[in-house]
Amino acid sequence: METALLIAYLIGSITFIVGLKRLSHPETARAGNLLAAFGMVLAIFATIFLYQDDAGQSLGNYEWIFGGLLIGTIAGTLMAKRVEMTAMPEMVSLFNGMGGACAMLISIVEFDHLFSGGQVGGIGILLIILLGLIIGTVSFTGSVIAWGKLNGRIKDKHLPGGQYLNFVLIGGVLVLSVMMLLQPTSPNLSLYFYLVLGLAALYGVLFVMPIGGADMPVVISLLNSFTGVAAAFGGFLYDNPVMLTGGILVGSAGTILTLLMCKAMNRSLKNVLIGAFGGSATGAASRGGEGGQHKEISVTDTAVLLAYSQKVYIIPGYGLAVAQAQHTCHELEKLLEEKGVEVRYGIHPVAGRMPGHMNVLLAEADVPYEKLMEMEDANQELPNTTVTLILGANDVVNPAAKEDSSSPIYGMPILEVEASEHVIVNKRSMKPGYAGIENELFFRPKTSMLFGDAKKVLQDLITEIKAL
Repeated sequence: METALLIAYLIGSITFIVGLKRLSHPETARAGNLLAAFGMVLAIFATIFLYQDDAGQSLGNYEWIFGGLLIGTIAGTLMAKRVEMTAMPEMVSLFNGMGGACAMLISIVEFDHLFSGGQVGGIGILLIILLGLIIGTVSFTGSVIAWGKLNGRIKDKHLPGGQYLNFVLIGGVLVLSVMMLLQPTSPNLSLYFYLVLGLAALYGVLFVMPIGGADMPVVISLLNSFTGVAAAFGGFLYDNPVMLTGGILVGSAGTILTLLMCKAMNRSLKNVLIGAFGGSATGAASRGGEGGQHKEISVTDTAVLLAYSQKVYIIPGYGLAVAQAQHTCHELEKLLEEKGVEVRYGIHPVAGRMPGHMNVLLAEADVPYEKLMEMEDANQELPNTTVTLILGANDVVNPAAKEDSSSPIYGMPILEVEASEHVIVNKRSMKPGYAGIENELFFRPKTSMLFGDAKKVLQDLITEIKAL
């Protein structure tokens, strides 16, 4: 039985590694995801039916185990099938938070099992429990706050002295943890443990609360890495290799992605976490917004300009996802190519509200992967582009990132759309983007505003181009 269980764990670990590798390309991502899911299912059922403790006892409590599996499977499937693409970032945050909650609950259960009533499980075990508790709790509460901010239920809030309060909370967590490790037989051990739980939960809330919209992709990937690390400590706790492997993969992948997101914004992780980037528009209003005038363009004129262009770059943003216009956008792309126009998509690493949001959006519409150009490659081609069509993007094309040192996004690399001959921006209104700052691009001489819902505008453009 033990050998069969270890083999199942080995197979599960291998599927996680191979599945993650296949997730690196859109053409193999679906198969990679299914492969990793198969490994997880195998590991779960192998544990349920093959695991035995030192006394030879199996898990038992099958009605509770399968009841939980059934409820979770139904709930997860319904949520995944019903979620709109615009709500995908918040669903990812919520699911990630549930992973942190699981790690937190594991630590609570094992602490009560091993250390309540004067029974000592060892300092090493206590350290693992505390690390899983702290990281899992921060991931849970932080992810819930991120979920609320992404769906608009929670607004950015800056508490006076909030950074110092966070330092105090972290200090309290560390002091209490050290006290527990130095006095594992203390009668106050349980009190210290639940104080650590409360402080970590409060820190998770206050840590995410002030962080503004432009930094949310970084926060999501960072919290994801926290959940992976917390799960890895659970693997240590149970001596479970597949749980350990999965946690390490998630933690390391999330950390690498977080660093890549920071590099894409030309910001350090410290500045993201402490600077509350994008949380306020104070001092960030553009010079154009103070008195400049934007110019509008009609659908007919836009259709003519696009149809007779040599090269068109489409810059997708969150507004495209809100309008669910990715399929219509792909239809416009194919129509333009039939007329001899070269069409490419410029993808900023932090466009949307989670890492890879635009890639997932366009992949759903079967846009060929080779047409999706990363920011560096797109910026090289934009000077030779006739028209850049911006669909719902804002902060990732804002020239303030290059020109206004007082702007919260100053220093963030952007898609340099002004290098093209014409810039057409499709938005519902002149309201600022998710970072809460005005975009001077809208008032520049090359820029024309095409107002309206992205899907409706694209449908009208298709009709006009077909009539030419």
